[in-house]
Amino acid sequence: MVMFGLVDTAITLAGLNVVLLAMAGYVWVSNYRQFRTSLLLGLVAFAAVMLVENLMMIYSFIEWGTLYADSMFAKRFFTGLRGVQFLALALLNYVTWK
Repeated sequence: MVMFGLVDTAITLAGLNVVLLAMAGYVWVSNYRQFRTSLLLGLVAFAAVMLVENLMMIYSFIEWGTLYADSMFAKRFFTGLRGVQFLALALLNYVTWK
């Protein structure tokens, strides 16, 4: 039986962050097309940068997961970062879609 470890949890959270960023980005791009404000353009850029960051994190966990194999601190730290980011993006999505 394969255990679902911290690295797997971090990958899952980063994947959920990608979904949340895509959802918010969709709204912001739609609104930008309609209103053409710099605030919305900034939100679109934010979503794009965070999307790339999360995709790079997923890649690094999959390709270089052995870097974290010996360090429980690193596993907990990066999983915690993905969790905090997930919470922040969930809240941002809530207010965006409201």
